[in-house]
Amino acid sequence: MSDTVEPVIVAIDGPSGTGKSSTSKAVAATLGLSYLDTGAQYRAITWWMISNGVDVNDRAAVATAAAKPVIVSGTDPAAPTITVDGADASGPIRTPEVTAKVSAVSAVPEVRTRVTELQRSIAAAADKGIVVEGRDIGTTVLPDADLKIFLTASPEARAARRSGELKGSDVTATRAALLKRDTADSSRTTSPLAKAADAVEVDTTDLTLQQVIECVVTLVEERRAGR
Repeated sequence: MSDTVEPVIVAIDGPSGTGKSSTSKAVAATLGLSYLDTGAQYRAITWWMISNGVDVNDRAAVATAAAKPVIVSGTDPAAPTITVDGADASGPIRTPEVTAKVSAVSAVPEVRTRVTELQRSIAAAADKGIVVEGRDIGTTVLPDADLKIFLTASPEARAARRSGELKGSDVTATRAALLKRDTADSSRTTSPLAKAADAVEVDTTDLTLQQVIECVVTLVEERRAGR
């Protein structure tokens, strides 16, 4: 990518199982941009809370501890990393226990404030631009992003994909878990999961991953050309 190309900030939001992570990493790699998985940061704080004996259902306790863990996110789309207090957390944050508790932790305003500040600082430091994926990027974290995309898919398609990622887990149970997570994320008071008014919605239900990637790359290139 030429150094004369202006940096571009791309916000990709949407619920679980829509292809956010795979799409975001591939788009960033294709266009020479940095990449940030904001969900991993919330998982990292959740894992820290669990590891340090904080009751994740005690909002006051979570709020008090929110500033304690040191979270560092690597932004290379080919090999994104995340550490907590200097330790690699990329594996531990993907456990079922963390998945089950991350919504409760991420709903606490003090946690969202802490992580949002971290996300904004990372985006500001990305000299060539960045693709940031999450659930409130276009609405709250980066409301002035150059391009906002909201990925959707049917619950059935999302459950099938996530079950495949989880190596044969029950599709019906996975669908129920996804819908429960949707409800929690969409109904929380602070920065709920929502489509920004100026976001481009992409329904990935009947698209292959490669088609979704090509669609988003095209949208980014069109936005750059229209500046």
